[in-house]
Amino acid sequence: MERVSFDMEFIFRASPTIIYKFLTDATCLIRWFCDEVDIEKGTFTYSWDGAEEIAKLVEHTENEYLKFEWEDRDPGEYLEIKLSKSPVTGETVMLLKDYCDDDEVEDQKELWTTQFAQLKRETGG
Repeated sequence: MERVSFDMEFIFRASPTIIYKFLTDATCLIRWFCDEVDIEKGTFTYSWDGAEEIAKLVEHTENEYLKFEWEDRDPGEYLEIKLSKSPVTGETVMLLKDYCDDDEVEDQKELWTTQFAQLKRETGG
């Protein structure tokens, strides 16, 4: 199976500062992303129904940029999130880049769409 990258864009009414907090703060992450999370020295251990996934925060700029490398992914793969404020609408634009098997792109996009819909509800849109 070939691994491929895909990009997505999401729009939020909440500020980049709020979205960034919901991506990096344990209390906020459990409200929309996972059942539990332990964050220690840039390593995020997420839990869902007893299953764990570990991601290392390898680059970040507060309120603007996050780059994670998952422990169980191929070298060179990462999850990247860029946040910016639209000068026209004032909304927060989130650009996401992720990787998956080439036959799972639509499923992964659907998963992220569902997750970020929950994030929108938690942040007020």
